[in-house]
Amino acid sequence: MGKRPRIGITMRLEMATQRFYLGRDYSEAVEAFGGVPVHLSLIPKAAYIFEAMKGLDGVLLPGSNTDVDPHLYGEEPHHKLGTVIPEKDQTDQLVLAEVERLNLPLLAICYGMQALNVVRGGSLIQDIESQVKGSYKHEQGSPATRNSHGLKIEKGSILANLPAAKASNADIRVNSSHHQAVGKVGKNLKAVAWAKDGIIECIEDTRKDRFVLGVQWHPELTASHDRLSKEIFELFVEKCGS
Repeated sequence: MGKRPRIGITMRLEMATQRFYLGRDYSEAVEAFGGVPVHLSLIPKAAYIFEAMKGLDGVLLPGSNTDVDPHLYGEEPHHKLGTVIPEKDQTDQLVLAEVERLNLPLLAICYGMQALNVVRGGSLIQDIESQVKGSYKHEQGSPATRNSHGLKIEKGSILANLPAAKASNADIRVNSSHHQAVGKVGKNLKAVAWAKDGIIECIEDTRKDRFVLGVQWHPELTASHDRLSKEIFELFVEKCGS
């Protein structure tokens, strides 16, 4: 076996106990497909992030049970806005700046995709249910591993070129656990998949020399048994190792 790529994953902060933590599924999925997960603490200091990311071959921005501060995209807080943790926003901003500087492969999941879009100058829908007429239920509840809604995928995109998408004769379906979504798409990004209610479910970088993929669902929860999720992690870890 060759050298396994080291992949940084930013953590979460539990406010009540002041603990850094992260669900095991992200690290286990990275490891299962050949990567070495490296946890990045939510310490929003540029010098720390610079040193912590030395030697990394890629970054996974995970989901979170918090919301990106709407001030970062020029809006006031909606009534349904969830918890905002400045250390999370600020650390992810610094990590994304290093990803850009170093041209590291990036997989951004759920909150991570939203944070990426905001850092690139985009905006978010603060609460799908109350702000998008005719929207589906995007907070599916338990079990989180159930694929609950279909996708429309743009031809020629990273997602469309995965064997699972090419071989599918029926709707590609994904799980769903979010109340916010990408609004205006940020710089050097494009939307490439949508739920059938129009909510953006996948974004990618428009530049040919970058591998940046953002997905609104949670492939880390289904990578052990869902072909599309498996192929997302296989491709990401492959890009990190190349």
